[in-house]
Amino acid sequence: MSAISSLTPDPVSTSTQDAFSSLNTEQFVKIMFTELSKQDPEQPNDSKALLEQLSSLRTIQSDIDLSNKLNSLVAQNELSAASGLIGKSISGVSDDFERVQGVVQSVIRDSGGAVLALDNGKFVHMSNLDQVLGAPGGGGATS
Repeated sequence: MSAISSLTPDPVSTSTQDAFSSLNTEQFVKIMFTELSKQDPEQPNDSKALLEQLSSLRTIQSDIDLSNKLNSLVAQNELSAASGLIGKSISGVSDDFERVQGVVQSVIRDSGGAVLALDNGKFVHMSNLDQVLGAPGGGGATS
């Protein structure tokens, strides 16, 4: 029985890791200021370590902000590309895993990205687009 219990994670360390990873910038700064206000004046905490932690936090926040902006830019680019397909005949796979072909009537943006609404009532996500066939009835690919 002791062999099995040694394989299971320590609940204290797991919950502590989860608690620290869920902190946002404001909560972290509050903790740091509380720590500074409660420290012993005769034995102060290492201010260099505090500054390193704050610097790390700013770097992480900057990375998160940059990632969010890049994701937004990619979504806008996809929507722009999808709108260029309005009036063109396309081929792709629907959300029901059905091969569909039709003329793009409009573009919808959902949580999964740009979705092409076809004249036959079917929908195709841009990521499931196989081929742009060109103008309706044109039959060939466009340049």
